[in-house]
Amino acid sequence: MRPHAVPETIFFIDRTSRLGLQSQIREILVSAILSGRLFPGARLPSTRKLADYLNISRITVTLAYQELASQGYLETKGRSAYLVAGAPPLTGMETSDWSEAANAVDWKNKLRARFSIAKPIQKPLDWRRYPFPFLYGQMDPSLFDLAGWRDCARRALAREDFELMAGDFAAADDVQLVNYICTRTLPSRGIRARPDEILVTVGAQNALWLVIQLLLQRGSSAVCENPCHPDLSAALRLSGARVTAIDVDEGGLPPSRLPPATDVVFVTPSHHAPTAATMPMQRRLELLRDAEERDFVIVEDDYEFEMSFLKPPSPALKSLDRNGRVLYVGSFSKSLFPGLRLGYLAAPAPVIREARALRALMLRHPPGHLQRTAAYFLGLGHYDAVIHRMRAEYQNRHEVMAAALEREGLVIAGAADFGGSSFWIEGPPGLDATALMHELRGDGVLIESGFPFFAHDDRPCRYFRMAYSSIPASRIPEGVSRTAARIRAMVK
Repeated sequence: MRPHAVPETIFFIDRTSRLGLQSQIREILVSAILSGRLFPGARLPSTRKLADYLNISRITVTLAYQELASQGYLETKGRSAYLVAGAPPLTGMETSDWSEAANAVDWKNKLRARFSIAKPIQKPLDWRRYPFPFLYGQMDPSLFDLAGWRDCARRALAREDFELMAGDFAAADDVQLVNYICTRTLPSRGIRARPDEILVTVGAQNALWLVIQLLLQRGSSAVCENPCHPDLSAALRLSGARVTAIDVDEGGLPPSRLPPATDVVFVTPSHHAPTAATMPMQRRLELLRDAEERDFVIVEDDYEFEMSFLKPPSPALKSLDRNGRVLYVGSFSKSLFPGLRLGYLAAPAPVIREARALRALMLRHPPGHLQRTAAYFLGLGHYDAVIHRMRAEYQNRHEVMAAALEREGLVIAGAADFGGSSFWIEGPPGLDATALMHELRGDGVLIESGFPFFAHDDRPCRYFRMAYSSIPASRIPEGVSRTAARIRAMVK
């Protein structure tokens, strides 16, 4: 081997990868150069030699090399030789030095705050390889309009849009997206709001965090539901406020059980998380009446109302509010795809003004290109078409799963009146749902234990959630059957 020659053996092609062949070659070389494994001046295999070794087209290798040369990672010598550039765009740091420096710090004593207090909801990142994924919040790519999203992303990269999106928004949001929320999204829930009463957030959780920081402090009194999403429960505890978790029943949170001194109440009235209970109209009016008489604020997380295929969803609590006491949190991530991480907060202008200032200190604003792409996707009708397709498919899956659960004798403890995308299951006495979750992975089945949703209870939980958003209808009966069989084996 010539001195400083790069061997072909560092290259490999994964033909099952969604990444193109050129991209894989470029990724291998960039990684090797930036990590310092390839030194400046090292000669790469000829395009013909590497193409023969990888059993791919020579033009594929040539194009990969040329792209890296244009980016400054490689340089050419003569007519066909490629070398690692003498000054690549970035230089890797010595790994050994970095590791030693990192290990020299006593981080246990350096960290002044602890934020990892939430019980984690365990969802494997490789969930798609499991044949029976009953995971809540995950999407089925076959129901999404990827071509439409790509078209909207290209539109958002047009020169006029790009010049606007590439600039510094300061603390502002995309005007088109905010206008859509004001004129289409909120009116569909009976809510009226002006642009200065809307803040775009990085998902619903970001909106809830901002509200908690603005409304609560040590000595304040907050109320949440029990069970409750673990991230909300953790954020409330970190605020230093006194937190009262009130058990929900078939009608959600009972207003009659609110403590005398209450500053903020956090509720999911249309679709409780995770039991899917719906708060009846009488309770909604009672909660609003109490808020006015006792001078507290309500924060409404109105998620997944779009998945209404059994009957229309109940009116949003904020649509009934006549005194501006309800802060409304919505999300596009639940209805489109979880990785989108776009939500919004609708609240009185003084609240939005302070929330915008707080958000600016944290992350300035959600990515401009993402906001504009979503605005086009919503405004051009792609969103409504996707929701229509999802409703039809979810209704079919709901019926198939309800029948399978009944056939296997599994007890449905909660399901949204209007539809939704999941069932809350009550296991038999003595069942540990977390142990069941781990056992089922060996059977190719993924479920969610209810344990993380009960913040102040460390006893084994027999409740678990099974969603149908990411599993084809044809696989549901077998997945439910395996779940029931595993429960019978664990609880005898």
